Amino acid sequence: MTFLFCIYLVGCTFALTAGIVERRRHRRNLALIPTRVVVNGIRGKSSITRLCAGALRGGGLLTVAKTTGTAARFITPDGEERPVQRKFGLANIVEQIGIVAEAVTFAPDALVIECMAVSPDLQEVNQREMIRAGVCVISNVREDHLAEMGPTLEDVARSLSRSMPYGGICVTAEQELVHVLREEAARRDCRLVEVDPDSVTDAEVERFTSITFKENVAIALAVAALSGIDREVALRGMIAAAPDPGVVSVRRYALPGDRRISFANIFAANDPDSTLMNLELLQRRQLLGDPLNLVINCRADRVERNRQMGALTGRIVPDRILLIGEQTRSAKVAVPEHLADRVVDLGGKLPFATLLEHLVTDRAGAASLVAVGNIHGQGEVLLDAMTTLPLALEPRNPVLSDPAHHLLRSA
Repeated sequence: MTFLFCIYLVGCTFALTAGIVERRRHRRNLALIPTRVVVNGIRGKSSITRLCAGALRGGGLLTVAKTTGTAARFITPDGEERPVQRKFGLANIVEQIGIVAEAVTFAPDALVIECMAVSPDLQEVNQREMIRAGVCVISNVREDHLAEMGPTLEDVARSLSRSMPYGGICVTAEQELVHVLREEAARRDCRLVEVDPDSVTDAEVERFTSITFKENVAIALAVAALSGIDREVALRGMIAAAPDPGVVSVRRYALPGDRRISFANIFAANDPDSTLMNLELLQRRQLLGDPLNLVINCRADRVERNRQMGALTGRIVPDRILLIGEQTRSAKVAVPEHLADRVVDLGGKLPFATLLEHLVTDRAGAASLVAVGNIHGQGEVLLDAMTTLPLALEPRNPVLSDPAHHLLRSA
């Protein structure tokens, strides 16, 4: 028994010593990177990380970045991207130590890194131990991850605030819950920089080749300004940066019977508010036209989200509502009664050919199809099936006959 205890004691001593050595090495690595930015929030983190890195890079700072979202990527100072390798394919906050170690091999001026933690405690660990950033970004506060950060939106705001650096700076585009962020910033002696999306002009946003939100651009401009980078220089750097793989885009496909659809994958938005914002942007830019078909992917373990997406149809008023996945009834019962006759329930294994048959098109055979909800399950099946369709030879550039018809309306 004494022998086993001695082995146990030696093992614990070794682990403790190794931990102390690793922590000191990590702290030394952090000290070699003068500017460190942590990007947190509910939506847009990966895109903002890329925009901030692009802005800093455009301003002449040697910048390394790491995203976590749709596809975790390590981005070198010259913009080269490498997939983040994970044991067993599982994300773990400890991987940030390896990212920092890899970053210092480039002797960078700046590191922009997306917060990969959902748990409030781990969000704080990510800031105070893993990155020790001087600047934090909180993109927005949305209705998601309520089980970990909720149950209320105010709770989510306070959870995200745990990424704020004590005595540092936090940049945010949040408006509705900004009073909570102000309180939390004051507690941490953290300067809160509130950006105005309207400070970014339509002409500036239209310079981007991918769908980009004014909120995200305004945040990146503010982060660049903190490093003394000129607005135009920062914008050029952002425009040159590669967009995130999960960025919203519209692709046009040819269907049998001389039909064509403009397809938008908005699965990444996930929550109702972000879904609305994405749809509104696409419609304002006339990338989606009438008639509008909405496919909602449902999950058995996301019944409340299914319901929210069903209720969302009352604000979008699509010409066809296609339900796929599991527990589709939870979305169906939430669809407003006056739209009930537009619902087609295709729950279970996705009948892709049947889905295409039920699309509502105009007299010329053209239509828009938007995918919302959660990507996992039959949503992934849908995206795979879409790639089997031929691209339309003559891309449609829809012009809305009534611009207000499908612009999102208040409930």
